[in-house]
Amino acid sequence: MNDFQYSQQELAQFRRRVLFAALVVLVLSGALFARLVHLQVFLHEYYSTRAESNRISLSPITPNRGNITDRKGVILARNYSAFTLEITPDQTRNLDATIDALAELIDIQAKDRRRFKRLLDEAKTFESIPIRTRLTDEEVARFTARRYLFPGVDVKARLFRQYPEGALAAHAIGYISRINDDDLAWIEQEAAKDLERNINYKGTSLIGKIGLEKQYEFELHGTTGYEQIEVDAAGRAVRVLSHTAPISGNNLALTLDAALQKTAEAAFGQRRGALAALDPNNGAVLALVSNPAFDPNLFVDGIRFDDWDELNTNPDRPMLNRAISSAYPPGSTFKPLMALAALSQGRRKTSHTIADPGFFSFGGRVFMDDKAGGHGSVDMLKSIIVSCNTYYYHLANDLGIEAIARFMGEIGLGARTGIDIPGEAEGVLPSPEWKARRFKSRENQKWYAGETISVGIGQGYNAYTPLQMAHALANVLNHGRVFSPHLVDTVTESATGAARKMGAQPVRQLPLDPEHVDFIKRAMAGVNKEGTGARAFADAPYTSGGKTGTAQVYSLRGQRYAGQSKERLRDHSWFVAFAPLEAPRIVVAVLVENGGFGSQSAAPIARQVLDYYLLGKDSGGPAPEGVASADEGNVDAAPPVIPLTGMSDHAVLP
Repeated sequence: MNDFQYSQQELAQFRRRVLFAALVVLVLSGALFARLVHLQVFLHEYYSTRAESNRISLSPITPNRGNITDRKGVILARNYSAFTLEITPDQTRNLDATIDALAELIDIQAKDRRRFKRLLDEAKTFESIPIRTRLTDEEVARFTARRYLFPGVDVKARLFRQYPEGALAAHAIGYISRINDDDLAWIEQEAAKDLERNINYKGTSLIGKIGLEKQYEFELHGTTGYEQIEVDAAGRAVRVLSHTAPISGNNLALTLDAALQKTAEAAFGQRRGALAALDPNNGAVLALVSNPAFDPNLFVDGIRFDDWDELNTNPDRPMLNRAISSAYPPGSTFKPLMALAALSQGRRKTSHTIADPGFFSFGGRVFMDDKAGGHGSVDMLKSIIVSCNTYYYHLANDLGIEAIARFMGEIGLGARTGIDIPGEAEGVLPSPEWKARRFKSRENQKWYAGETISVGIGQGYNAYTPLQMAHALANVLNHGRVFSPHLVDTVTESATGAARKMGAQPVRQLPLDPEHVDFIKRAMAGVNKEGTGARAFADAPYTSGGKTGTAQVYSLRGQRYAGQSKERLRDHSWFVAFAPLEAPRIVVAVLVENGGFGSQSAAPIARQVLDYYLLGKDSGGPAPEGVASADEGNVDAAPPVIPLTGMSDHAVLP
């Protein structure tokens, strides 16, 4: 092959390569052009939106939570603003190293680290989690100067809940704490029920957990606002494009009297127990005490482990709302209601008299009276004043358990009252139907006639909350007009200032004879004048009615009981009262756990509460331990006929 032929061959090969390269370029250019057309024409709107979203950050603005005040305007729950140091785990490379570095700038203690770790386990990693709250101005300035060194860490202004009165009415007010998965599920469930309601929790990390904070969560929370913020490529804010202001939560004005509540709580001192005070004319809750209590401020930042452990392991159970969630045998406070049941059902007249020998025999068993040798001749009036057990043994046997259960259910016992805070117990209104549901074995399901005898004096299976006892008595004093107990008087709309009145309408009317009601009032007035409440109400400048009760906790089979060395095995002390006699304005039910006789522990507390409410007289301290009335005997003298398998005589229902 000569040189010319070789050159022609190379040229042809070169041309083929150029043609191939041109073809490749053409194909790639066509693909690129097609891609550009696809992006610019078909996906223009999509990427335009994406670009806009990268340029614009939508930031939620947490609304100001509504305030809670008492009936006189005393602040019980409010908000204040403070700076927090927060970490977003997803945006932080080495969490532990970051916290260590932050600790060189800002005081971060071991308790702050523990709380952060606990919140980290509960929260999503893309959420910001506080490592320190309530920073000082100096700490904010110190961190801001070095902000660029800490990606994923920022200082944010947060609203904090504050309870200025501390533990005062803590069980009623409740507290707020960090939202968990159960709370989110509840929010979604409630939002699905009412699609027209704006339930928006974007940017909100706290929610009501118990009490009014929980019950009125959607009233208190408010409506989240938003800011559209233009940001640069580094994510720094450039300018605010639009602003939708949040709407603050609504304010609650309560029926509670903070000063009365303070007096009532102080009257308990170190004693465990509960108190419910109602206005019988409208169901307003004037005071609601559960002692011991807790400080809701502990929960605002996320409660420390040590504090939480103390609250949960404390044998006195400070987190338990004894006023609405614990049920106790009512003891002799049940007797006026038994008398009214007999009158209403035509089974007794007030003049009906028995001879009390000091005992009652039934089914081969002897039920002892509260007074050795008995009270002699006893009519209905005297039976209430001196608290004669024998009279009510007879009465219970004559009425029968069905009639007792029917009447007590009508006046409000053994059912939730409908108070506007969660956690209320039903209590136990014993009946054959209840027992058949309560027990599994056929033997225990059977109702024995002897059990009715114990029910008649407020023992046996009877178990009611202090609120239920106050509610039932209020229903009687109000001549059968029944109101649901309520803590909130008005809800004031933050947007309009309009006030909505809550819970002031009667829910039903009971067919009670006014003469029967007046008789019960006179009999209970006799208790405070000359009976088991006389010592506690000596020299009171107002007329009142009351009834002591002593409820057994543990049966010692006839042994005397109130002076037991084991404090938690002693009788519970009850007192129910109302005043003034002519037109009652307040009804009080007091329960002191293991307090002994009703006249000894509970009655002095009730006297102190009534003195403040009616006279403005504040003792400023615990009510004194009284002396048991001579007419108030030992309830353990009447053991139940049938062992109460599966339930103790003291039924506390969590």
